[in-house]
Amino acid sequence: MWVLYAFGSAFFAGITAILAKCGIEKTNSNVATAVRTVVVLAFSWMMVFLTGSQHTIAQVDARTWLFLILSGLATGASWLCYFRAVQLGDVSRVAPIDKSSAVLTVLLALLLFREPVSAWTLAGIAAMAAGTWMMVGKQAAHRSRGADREKKSNTWMFYACLSAVFASATALLGKLGVQGIGSNLATAVRTCVVLLLAWGIVLATGKQHGIRTLNRSNWLFLLLSG
Repeated sequence: MWVLYAFGSAFFAGITAILAKCGIEKTNSNVATAVRTVVVLAFSWMMVFLTGSQHTIAQVDARTWLFLILSGLATGASWLCYFRAVQLGDVSRVAPIDKSSAVLTVLLALLLFREPVSAWTLAGIAAMAAGTWMMVGKQAAHRSRGADREKKSNTWMFYACLSAVFASATALLGKLGVQGIGSNLATAVRTCVVLLLAWGIVLATGKQHGIRTLNRSNWLFLLLSG
């Protein structure tokens, strides 16, 4: 069953990237992230109440709360960096770097938790790393030949790499402490932290007025990506 959920996660993650790219053009990426997080929050808490998981929140201990908050901060940082990267660069190059967090997570799990890693796993990691380089590096080389026509900043790559690092941190923090709680409730609580982080950054940078610049198309795609 976990394989179906994993494929579902990959499918919706792909759709999210495309919809977000459509929704954040000419819009501040932090404002866009804050808006879509409201949708994610509503959806995640709806799932909590549909599954009846809200009654278990009183059973969450202090250690789990700590790692939930840290995991939420890492998730929020990953989202903010990812959508900034998507705004600045091409989805076809941002997504592979972001998903390379799987490689980093496996390697850190091996180092920090001494998790057993088979030769096939190592081969898979090498293949993923090589595939990421082929999807990003080869495209960059191809584009360099047409640099006279169009030049793009590589700032997107910086944000994409940060997104991968924070995504890996989210997974590791989940391994450390977010285990004695239902997945739906954990997601809902983490999303609360993400919401506070996203809107905190928007308000701190004075970008809240950017909401007024969102047109109907922006709102539609942001809601769908959320």
